[in-house]
Amino acid sequence: MITKSAMLVKPIFQLLALLLTPILVWSHASYGQSFVQEVATSYTVESGLTKGKITAIALVNNSPLAFSNNDIYELSGHTWRSKTGHIPAKPASALTQIEGAKVLSSVTYQNRLIVGTAKGLYRLTGKKIERLMPSNEKYNWALRKVSVVLVDSRNRLWFGAEEGVGYLDGTHWHLFTGKEGLPYNQFTCGATAPNGVVWFGTSKGAIKVENDFFTYRFSQRWLPDDVVNDIAIAKDGTAWFATNNGVGQIKPTSITLEQKADYFTQQVEQRHNRMGFIAQSHLKKQFDRESWEHAISDNDGMYTAMYGAAQAFRYAATGNPQAKILADRCFNSCKWLVDISHEPGFPARVIIPIDWPEPVNEQYGHEYNKRHQQSDPMWKDIYPRFPKSKDGNYRWKCDTSSDELAGHFFFYGIYYDLVAKTDEEKKAVQDVVRAITDHLIRHGYKLVDHDGKVTRWGDFSPEYFNSVYGYDQRGLNSMMMLSFLNVAKHVTGDNKYDLEADKLRKQYNYHIFALHPKEFFPPENVVPWDNNLCLMSLYGLINYETDPSLLLMYRQALETAWLHVSKQKNAFWDAIYQSLANKFTGLADQKYFEGKNLFPENHLYAPSLVQSCYKASNNPAFILENLQKIPLDLIGYTMDNTHRLDIVFDPTPGQDPTKGWRTDGYALPIDERGHVRQDRDGFALRLSEGDGNDEHEGTFFLLPYYMSVYHNLIQP
Repeated sequence: MITKSAMLVKPIFQLLALLLTPILVWSHASYGQSFVQEVATSYTVESGLTKGKITAIALVNNSPLAFSNNDIYELSGHTWRSKTGHIPAKPASALTQIEGAKVLSSVTYQNRLIVGTAKGLYRLTGKKIERLMPSNEKYNWALRKVSVVLVDSRNRLWFGAEEGVGYLDGTHWHLFTGKEGLPYNQFTCGATAPNGVVWFGTSKGAIKVENDFFTYRFSQRWLPDDVVNDIAIAKDGTAWFATNNGVGQIKPTSITLEQKADYFTQQVEQRHNRMGFIAQSHLKKQFDRESWEHAISDNDGMYTAMYGAAQAFRYAATGNPQAKILADRCFNSCKWLVDISHEPGFPARVIIPIDWPEPVNEQYGHEYNKRHQQSDPMWKDIYPRFPKSKDGNYRWKCDTSSDELAGHFFFYGIYYDLVAKTDEEKKAVQDVVRAITDHLIRHGYKLVDHDGKVTRWGDFSPEYFNSVYGYDQRGLNSMMMLSFLNVAKHVTGDNKYDLEADKLRKQYNYHIFALHPKEFFPPENVVPWDNNLCLMSLYGLINYETDPSLLLMYRQALETAWLHVSKQKNAFWDAIYQSLANKFTGLADQKYFEGKNLFPENHLYAPSLVQSCYKASNNPAFILENLQKIPLDLIGYTMDNTHRLDIVFDPTPGQDPTKGWRTDGYALPIDERGHVRQDRDGFALRLSEGDGNDEHEGTFFLLPYYMSVYHNLIQP
């Protein structure tokens, strides 16, 4: 957790106490295998330190001392206090220069002095000076600017230089550049930790090396400032950092996935539940989590539905009665969005009380709409954007989009199957699903607003798909409309929705369009939230389809959509894909597609598709990795990774120049990018989700976690 004041240091210790508590408020499940979750705390002038640069950090009896140019500070509880005493000078090397080059670092290794200089790495034996030229099967380096030399707990000699990082293990050099995962090479300091772990400080963050894997800690998420002047490591592996704006602490904490889920459920309930609707919270003071206040999003319905789906999966997987209470509440909130609007079946985006402090209709008035139309001519000039409810007690936001529909239908099918038990509960789901679906059918597959016109992003009609304005939405929206109808048929049992879907297929080829379930090129047509809408809608489309021919086509669409995001390491998208692919595997094992003369005009299509798509092609380990690495701190920090050495920029013509991935072809780890919402691009190297002014809801972890547990993709 990043905190920016003395007052805000306290929550991190409360969090650590929470994580170490054997039984938590929300949990009734047994805990699984633990893993290490790194938790960050920042101490600045508001924590009692001097303003500005901390030059050094040291541990005395395992307690930190921070040094500025003129003062010493010791940590007392959560506050730093000035301490009287002499500021120790760093031990000076007997040598200041070697072969005319300034000495930058030194260490004793095997009873000989190892010295790093601006022009190389040297070993001194008595008066003999020997230049070391690290080399292996890939590299042969004449080092420059060797700023760091260390000997780790396994007696390996390390260096940090402009060429990269390396260590000598016996007689063999192990050398690392960006190609091998080194994120950055402007080193300032270093320290050794237990179990052979080494930390390097740089002018832009800190790097941990463990078992030849590099972890990069930079930005306000992890440190009070990116310039690291010194590092000290405690016995338990806690790392302390002296930076240009205070002291940072990164503490390794043992935790299980179920404990992490408990934490995030409490986080949502405490700071992200507004009248039953789930959304980000606004921070009145930047980075200050305790300054939170309720906020509204553009898609409260979708985010509430996703949290509700998480709790539905939780209830089905664990039987926890609290999960049913929360899923029920989310369902009632989503239904309220539908009930409050101008016409049956039109879901509002947001509901706020009439005395909401923001002047929402003034903010979204005609002048705003006209300005917006300069960049989006299809933008609606609708007023009021927040009409009053019929009882006059609330306002609801209109111009609802496909995002909201994707969330509603995704949740309703899951809630109906896993949570609704009584006839009354099931009828409530049937009523709201029927209302929304009938609204779309009644208006020619459109969401029609209180002005009698289609919303900006709510058009699923054949006319729209065959226009210059909607051709690029054809694949996604055709597939989504078929998914909505499948959910409606499954929930209500009404065959009219099958007939409607059959009409869309036979007259307008919606199932053919669905084979291209989203846009992939050109880059200007590709937006990351379409990945979310696509995969969430495929979940209902495939799970509730029974026709073998259509299942084959939809499985092809799933693979096409998946391949486009398969390198992004998004646990939610991975979980949707693998659960649906596993369902297909089960059907294939049951010979569901054999002996039915499918696609007689091309008898090879069915067997070849069954063979090529028989099993899921994802790496299941990435789901677990992603869930473990999701930070506990979901403040939306600005994180710019474009300076890194271990990335490859996306060479796609017309692509945003700040898009790219790690040299292994996959997105950067989730805790090293500014990614705190499901529907974001894992390849965005420069990302800000509110620049520290918002905290985002723990659904980011909860939905993929409980979905994966329910579908037996991971063990809790």
